Amino acid sequence: MNSDNISVLIRIRNGEQYVGFALQSVFDEFVNPEVIMLSDRCDDETLDIVQTFNSNDADYHNSKRDIKIYSVPQPYTPGSALNYGVEKANRDIILVLSSHCQIDTIGPYGFGRIEELLNDQGYVAVFGDQTPIWRGKKISKNYVWSHFGTEDQQNMWSKIENRFFLHNAFCFYSKEELQQNKFNESMQGKEDREWAKRMVDNGKSYFYYSQAECNHFWTPPGATWKGLG
Repeated sequence: MNSDNISVLIRIRNGEQYVGFALQSVFDEFVNPEVIMLSDRCDDETLDIVQTFNSNDADYHNSKRDIKIYSVPQPYTPGSALNYGVEKANRDIILVLSSHCQIDTIGPYGFGRIEELLNDQGYVAVFGDQTPIWRGKKISKNYVWSHFGTEDQQNMWSKIENRFFLHNAFCFYSKEELQQNKFNESMQGKEDREWAKRMVDNGKSYFYYSQAECNHFWTPPGATWKGLG
């Protein structure tokens, strides 16, 4: 079986409500991906749900379900967890996916378009559109969500935040680039924006690809994943 050249990194802490949606969407979208769960002291049913995907050796939508679970070193920060995950990854392209996100599509041209943007056009990162979900329903794209429009952009600038905007809930990277330019491990959040600024300052570019889309359950309970199906 052929495999997409992708490692999916998912940071997780007590995400039992949504992690099943995230994982199922990964296996729906990619062929035999490497999936790496970066666990930060989970003490709910999150890891039990993750293991349900490993419990069946059969192929799933042409994908082998093989998920690796690592406990990230402490003290935890978003950047340190991702840097640790990159060290564990074995594929050339990294997808950083929030445990709250469900991939809808990676675009009409599939994974090949992501590879083209990163490998042929030289972008260091490609992030996709996000639709916020509140209590199981799509809601208006206000504040941070207003960045996710219908037009592709290079080196997106946020007028709201007054800085370069990149979002690690649904973002593809070159593994080589992340090995050379690690995330800031001292930040408690927004490590993606800081990384984007460093890249632009160094003459590099990243890309917002509006045709790659995900749903982001960025809210109190609105849906609960109860099993495959």
